[in-house]
Amino acid sequence: MKFSPLAALGLVVVAAVPAGLAAQTTAETPAPAAAATAFSLDTPIEALMADERAKAVVVKHLPGIDVHPSYEQFKTMTLKFLAPYSQGMITEEKLTLIAADLAAIK
Repeated sequence: MKFSPLAALGLVVVAAVPAGLAAQTTAETPAPAAAATAFSLDTPIEALMADERAKAVVVKHLPGIDVHPSYEQFKTMTLKFLAPYSQGMITEEKLTLIAADLAAIK
């Protein structure tokens, strides 16, 4: 079995995000970004994964996030929201790189 550095993320998300907050985040999450809308760290992860260009950016910096066992639990969250619960897997440096690459998508 191959260990994914993001494997611990699911346990942290499940333990650290109260159920009410996760439900609230889901209810407040905007619809997936339209093709003309720019992507950012505030775009829900599932919307990033729905666009091949944005998905390539995120997977480049966070390999395996799209196939993570807890993906269904955190897909409605944003990378910015999820970072503090990632046990250091989603760092400020990675967020900066992802943000720059997402901004380059036209």
